[in-house]
Amino acid sequence: MQTIDLALATAPTHQAMPLRRVLGAYLAEARSECLRYLRAPSFLLPVVLFPTMFYLLFGIVMNHAADPHALTYLLASYGVFGVMSPGLFGFGVSLAMERDNGLLTLKRALPMPPGAYLLGKMLMAMLAAGVVILLLLAMALGLGHVQLTAGRAGLLLLTGMLGVLPFCAMGMFVGTLVRGQGAPGVLNLIYLPMSFMSGLWIPLSMLPSALQRLSPVWPSTHLQQIALHAVGLGQGPEWTHVLVLLVFGVGFSLLAARRLRRIG
Repeated sequence: MQTIDLALATAPTHQAMPLRRVLGAYLAEARSECLRYLRAPSFLLPVVLFPTMFYLLFGIVMNHAADPHALTYLLASYGVFGVMSPGLFGFGVSLAMERDNGLLTLKRALPMPPGAYLLGKMLMAMLAAGVVILLLLAMALGLGHVQLTAGRAGLLLLTGMLGVLPFCAMGMFVGTLVRGQGAPGVLNLIYLPMSFMSGLWIPLSMLPSALQRLSPVWPSTHLQQIALHAVGLGQGPEWTHVLVLLVFGVGFSLLAARRLRRIG
């Protein structure tokens, strides 16, 4: 601990570093974070396969009527279900494990910009979310014959890559509260019930009225509405859902930052 304190005291701050070195530190951390997860199939395969398998099974195989409206609706819903995972688990589990094994303390002692660590994880989550949306789009257009313009497909991709950020903040907060071994279980207890109660698996109109009234509590409900707007099925003003997600993201980020300062 004394060695780490000495390193913290003597390490140069990023303000004193030339701009080129600061940018290089951000890029190096982002690259290492991406490579680390690309080499971890136990993380990437469930993130990519679960939403695509569900869409293939429930949206295409079991959709005997070949209803294009249902296929488009499920494209948006399972897209949201898919992008939640890299945000929650990519941040929550890895942060909890890095706290346990001391890697987070080591990174704090390194002479690099403090935001590079979080930026690398955010970039990886956005890339994973983009892969999920692209695979779902390929299945919807190729196997489901969904009629979707290039502009709407691009808007759905943008929605997924930006929509993962509030869940990154939520995962980061959970990662500051639990141990590494318990993080996957805790996050699954959040991820799966929230997906169901948001109408991602079953439309909200088919859920009990109590769950329908409770649905605005969940950020996934608001991201689903934005995704439905992206594919042309949205109702009501879109900006309210964007504002709610922004509040969720900022709120959980502040809570996580407070926890990190306390435990650091």
